[in-house]
Amino acid sequence: MATSRAALRAMREEAEALDIADVAANWVNAQTLRNDVEARIKSLADLAGTPLFFGRLDYLPHAAVAEGSEGGDVFHIGRRHVHDADGDPMVVDWRAPVSQPFYRASRKDPQDVELRRRFGYSGGELTAYEDERLSDPGEDEKTSQLLQREIERPRVGPMRDIVATIQPEQDEIVRAGVEGSLCVQGAPGTGKTAVGLHRVAYLLYTHRERLSRTGTLVIGPNASFLHYIEQVLPALGEMSVRQATVDDLVAHVPVRRTDSAEAARVKGDARMAQVLRRAVRSGVVPPEEPCVVVRGSRRWRVPAYELAEIIEELLARDIRYGAAREALPQRIAHAVLVRMEQAGEAPDDRVQDAVARNAAVKAVVKSCWPAVDPAKLVLRLLSDADFLAQHADGVLTDEEQRTVLWPKPGRGVKSAPWSLADAVLVDEAADLVSRTASLGHVVLDEAQDLSPMQYRAVGRRCSTGSVTVLGDIAQGTTPWATPSWDEALLHLGKPGAAVEELTLGFRVPRQVIAYASRLLPQIAPELEEATSVRESPGDFAVRRCPAEGLDAAVVDACRDALEKEGSVGLIAADARIPALAEALGTAGLPHLEPGTETSAGSRLTLVPATLAKGLEYDYVVLDEPSAVVDGEPDLRTGLRRLYVSLTRAVSGLTVVHSAPLPDALAG
Repeated sequence: MATSRAALRAMREEAEALDIADVAANWVNAQTLRNDVEARIKSLADLAGTPLFFGRLDYLPHAAVAEGSEGGDVFHIGRRHVHDADGDPMVVDWRAPVSQPFYRASRKDPQDVELRRRFGYSGGELTAYEDERLSDPGEDEKTSQLLQREIERPRVGPMRDIVATIQPEQDEIVRAGVEGSLCVQGAPGTGKTAVGLHRVAYLLYTHRERLSRTGTLVIGPNASFLHYIEQVLPALGEMSVRQATVDDLVAHVPVRRTDSAEAARVKGDARMAQVLRRAVRSGVVPPEEPCVVVRGSRRWRVPAYELAEIIEELLARDIRYGAAREALPQRIAHAVLVRMEQAGEAPDDRVQDAVARNAAVKAVVKSCWPAVDPAKLVLRLLSDADFLAQHADGVLTDEEQRTVLWPKPGRGVKSAPWSLADAVLVDEAADLVSRTASLGHVVLDEAQDLSPMQYRAVGRRCSTGSVTVLGDIAQGTTPWATPSWDEALLHLGKPGAAVEELTLGFRVPRQVIAYASRLLPQIAPELEEATSVRESPGDFAVRRCPAEGLDAAVVDACRDALEKEGSVGLIAADARIPALAEALGTAGLPHLEPGTETSAGSRLTLVPATLAKGLEYDYVVLDEPSAVVDGEPDLRTGLRRLYVSLTRAVSGLTVVHSAPLPDALAG
């Protein structure tokens, strides 16, 4: 371990010592090279408390391992590659092909591995190791205690990588090819978020040049979630992956208002794309007069009917509105050049460009194919009942049209009462005018909560690339949550993508997941109930108390949880947060807000149920389940929100209630 750390320091010092002065041909290349070197230096950082390797593979003498390797070779498997002064590997990157058997080899299929060793650490210091002789028929199958301990290790601070504990079914998803899109339906605690992040790291390792050129993006449900996961990829040596929410992607207008659930549902319906398409094209009209281009002493006339044919042809080609508008003057100019050639002239491309810039041609374009501002178009659509009715006819009902109209018309883009759903409509309109740039790969987490229009917004960002969709239908907590992954993938523009299901839990204790799964028949009857590999059942309790003693009982449960090692999350209905914050303050229990990093001295986080998704805590205290359910617009959404809240625990869950529990839990 000490030798590999010294080798990593040497690799970093070598990068820092590189002299790149006068190497590049120009200042642009010089800056690019400088940025590459700085990124290299940054990636070679030795993270304190994080071991460089966590496993070892000893191959059988006859094994054909990899090019340049021989049977009997020994490989230490770690988070990044480390080589010695001669360039020979000391630590092999977990993503390399030679590392794959560390995750997939078994006694039934040893994959030429003689011995697999797992290392145990405490604060970065080696404390234990454990061997499995996979090719020895005389050795009994046994559960790895180090693996179990690593999975159950208390969680303080941001989310950490699972590179040392990736399971075979997770590894198959991580290493799936970049060419196809993939959807992962994962029950709570199955590690779907971590799998998605490690998949990004793997794809960047195997397709570095391609993805560095086209870009990668991780999309999460909210800023708290992104803050929680933001250290995973840097810990794996990947610094260039952008992270954002869907709201960040569509931030074309200032959001000032929250829609009603019904208004948001209609605005999020895929039918709105058809309404917008009609509205964007509504300004295109046939010309009433011919176009007369004057060049020198000659006048060239394109009749109105021919101009109308050109416009109809561009509309029929179904290209972006802005691209068609840019093509229109060239098409008119081409019609003029045909007449020039018929008259015996020999015009070239420069003449065509000049004609396209002619004032008469510009006037035709301006009157027949006017420019469209996406935000102004959506503003008019949501403010003008007649304009909306014109383009929503046969698409939205009269009641739905009244639902999406603003109560008070907006005066201008900057002052209009935009909502998040409105911003998505502006993004759709912007794409109808000008194509949205596509990335090489997008990871979409907590995808079950997106509306069809939000799926379309994400799909535009990977229209020429691939996507990894992560989610759990049972955790869909919006009124417009997707009913199936097939429908979601259709809206994303990735129909036919493979759907994998993870049902083996590593995070949530057995008793906790069994208790939460009582809700599945009501919230997602088609899903298979998750099971847990956790050998310890976990601490689990349901405490009932009188209504007047609820706050005190919750505080007592928090005190009990804080006596144990690890993070503590107090999850409650949003409406209960102020009262609980006051009760914790009176009791002298300081608490954090979601997204704030926990530490050894500050381990209690007060979490509104609406922000709990994707987060995890060693111990969870759940306040008043019925209030969590009642805080949502309908029963199914409320029970799904409760399911999310129940499954945030890693080691223990205490449910405190005064009101009766929902029927499914009371049984």
